[in-house]
Amino acid sequence: MISLIVFIVTLGLLIIVHECGHFIAAKWMGVRVEKFSLGFGPQLIKKKKNNTEYYINAIPLGGYVKLAGDNLEECKGAKDEYFSKPPGKRFWIIFFGPLLNYVLGFLFFWLIFFAGYPTLTTRVGGVLDGYGAKDAGIMAGDRITAVNGMKVLFWEDLQDIIQAKTNEAKVTLSILRDNKKQELSVSVKEKKFYDPFGEARNVGLLGITPYYDEIVKVRHGFWESFFLGAKKTRQLTALTYKGLWRMLRGKLSVRESVTGPLGIFFLTSHAAGAGIIAVLHLIAVLSISLGIFNLIPFPVLDGGHILFLGIEKIRGKTLSLKIENFITRIGVTVLVSLAVIVTYNDIVRVFGDKILNFMGR
Repeated sequence: MISLIVFIVTLGLLIIVHECGHFIAAKWMGVRVEKFSLGFGPQLIKKKKNNTEYYINAIPLGGYVKLAGDNLEECKGAKDEYFSKPPGKRFWIIFFGPLLNYVLGFLFFWLIFFAGYPTLTTRVGGVLDGYGAKDAGIMAGDRITAVNGMKVLFWEDLQDIIQAKTNEAKVTLSILRDNKKQELSVSVKEKKFYDPFGEARNVGLLGITPYYDEIVKVRHGFWESFFLGAKKTRQLTALTYKGLWRMLRGKLSVRESVTGPLGIFFLTSHAAGAGIIAVLHLIAVLSISLGIFNLIPFPVLDGGHILFLGIEKIRGKTLSLKIENFITRIGVTVLVSLAVIVTYNDIVRVFGDKILNFMGR
């Protein structure tokens, strides 16, 4: 039940923020908003205020903002209609939805760094055979305090430093064992590693694993958290665009890289079990990803509408209604097909083993 609530709240928040972006920008640009709807299916709440009808529906998996005159067939030329506004103003109405999703992700990252997040310490939990750590005498329970004189406090920092040392044969580790300081020279083993994008790269390894029972909460100052949140947002943006580019080139499997509502439900289930910070992190990632995905210049998506605006700006007039409807139908067909494929992949990924067991294989 908790997982379902977290899932509904997560999707609801992402949708509300996105549609509020369109709503706020429309009001700002002087366009009348006829309907503001969250979810679909049976209506739970309906209210009219300032010429806008507000709906909350039973199934929280969608939403939309209906603007006056946002269809060329309906537009009568009134000054508060969408198509009565110049392309520049219409751009902001479209762009503000993805923008607010993007901003929400950044704000949540900022909050996570400020509120504090759990991380592993540099205490060694295990030592692997065939690597330099065991040969050098590193033992489970040792706490690594520095690498080549560079102080380390958390496992992530230690990992980043060691993995980058592919050209060094050895590193000097400062360790704390039974409250006594020692320095050990440890060989770095270079190994090929495939990142989430399927790209091979060499990383340095010591052959140690973390002590998973020792977790500390890390907090940063208000402005430091701001810059760390911005850095995290920038890194996620770069990774997302890199993934999209590799998918377009056929270098990355769409099946393994894209998930739908079912996949998101199981992600939120795991996050809910890990605590509020994990939920906030997941919402931040999903919100930024949604903002970026919506800006892809593809029909039906916000990016597709922005593309049409660009064409209109260049031509000096809108595309014909026939051409725009034809392109939109193609876009809808492709997106529906993609949704079916993604849902099928989610079912196979989540329930594949159970289905095979049920079939007796």
